Amino acid sequence: MNIAIVFDSGYGHTAKLARHVAEGVARVPGAKATLFAVADGPVDWAALAASDAIIFGSPTYNGLISARLKRFMEDSTGTAWMPQAWRNKIAAGFTNSGAVHGDKLNALVSLALFAAQHGMIWVGLDIFPGKTQNDLNRLGSWLGAMAQSDDAPAELTPIDSDLRTAAYLGQRVAEVTAQFLKGRA
Repeated sequence: MNIAIVFDSGYGHTAKLARHVAEGVARVPGAKATLFAVADGPVDWAALAASDAIIFGSPTYNGLISARLKRFMEDSTGTAWMPQAWRNKIAAGFTNSGAVHGDKLNALVSLALFAAQHGMIWVGLDIFPGKTQNDLNRLGSWLGAMAQSDDAPAELTPIDSDLRTAAYLGQRVAEVTAQFLKGRA
């Protein structure tokens, strides 16, 4: 089972989250995650077409996804959109901002809407909001994993609970994808 993680990262925080999402995917037997940083150049379209799920990640800037990820979504995915090549692939998303709120929900809504336009099946978090800084889902998101970085260097943030939430999302997507593929067999 192949799970692609397509992301952008301005300062390293979202890349750090992407690596933790991938670690979560790897917890599921038979699941393999491949990271695709949109800043690194053209995305491997054949690998995305062959994937069973795609997880999208972006920093939240002023309540929006990054310009690079938006450009990927708008300019690059037309060849996948017209034939609905990603139809019935599992999708999910994660985001990070410097502020505790930072309007991250809007970024996740943008990613979910993009996935819906491609006919994808969105998977959110299935855990209740945390009550402390150490709990999973401490920022209380249902739509995807959220993290916060205090405008600190990526070596220091996001905090451990946000990284564990990202890994949990990766594991959940892999488990749901496995169930979905088993049901299609």
